[in-house]
Amino acid sequence: MDQYCVFGHPIEHSRSPFIHQMFAQQTKQQLSYEKKWVELDGFTQVITDFIAKGGKGANVTVPFKEQALQICDQLSQAAKRAGAVNTLSFIDGKILGDNTDGIGLVQDLLRHKVKIADSNILLLGAGGAAKGVLLPLLRKKPKNIIIANRTASKAKLLSEQFSIYPVVGCGFDDIPFSEFDIIINATSASLTGTFPDISAQLIHAKMTCYDMVYSKELTPFLQWAKAQGAAKVFDGLGMLVGQAAVSFNIWRNVTPDVETVINALRADIAKS
Repeated sequence: MDQYCVFGHPIEHSRSPFIHQMFAQQTKQQLSYEKKWVELDGFTQVITDFIAKGGKGANVTVPFKEQALQICDQLSQAAKRAGAVNTLSFIDGKILGDNTDGIGLVQDLLRHKVKIADSNILLLGAGGAAKGVLLPLLRKKPKNIIIANRTASKAKLLSEQFSIYPVVGCGFDDIPFSEFDIIINATSASLTGTFPDISAQLIHAKMTCYDMVYSKELTPFLQWAKAQGAAKVFDGLGMLVGQAAVSFNIWRNVTPDVETVINALRADIAKS
């Protein structure tokens, strides 16, 4: 049976085995998918061992996405632009790297009937999560994207890497008060029970607020956005399932249905 795995530190919270096992049942694929905790200095060896045991592919989560990039023989354009890899394929002795996070986000926004083309987007955060989703967002031709970060220089540096596109970087205090259509939280603030320090004046009833983090209840960022009057708020559960579906397609050349898996995962989380 073909073996797949997700590697991370921590990893106990990962829902990837649940998701991929549902994909396999749906598409009648014979495979196993497990999760494995990895020592911080042990990633390369773990991957080498997994390949030696016949592993066909792997997902990579924090904090190993940059290390995964370094061990690849070939990289997709998405992985090169993101500077990180979350999907590994092991084919004919070579390691192929891809990044499916951005496609997962875009597909989830479209699933929620959120219009990206010609929209004004505010992207909060300038770390790996933000970097990973920028190119897929830009390919949908928004009017512009403002990248805002606590450290303005980091946002400006990231915007310069995409200088052929309508992208500008700034600090949280320097966000222009234009009417944004979409605000995407790519910071990890919700994981610590906080939210980015941005002005409540940026929120209005016609906009969409999206948090790349998901939880049982609304994340702190989404609770705040809703309290300020945002009518549409979505968490990152659909993004999680969407990026997994792209990985699954890379490995198995079949596209699973994400809607049923999202619903099943949401119900499972509600019980936990």
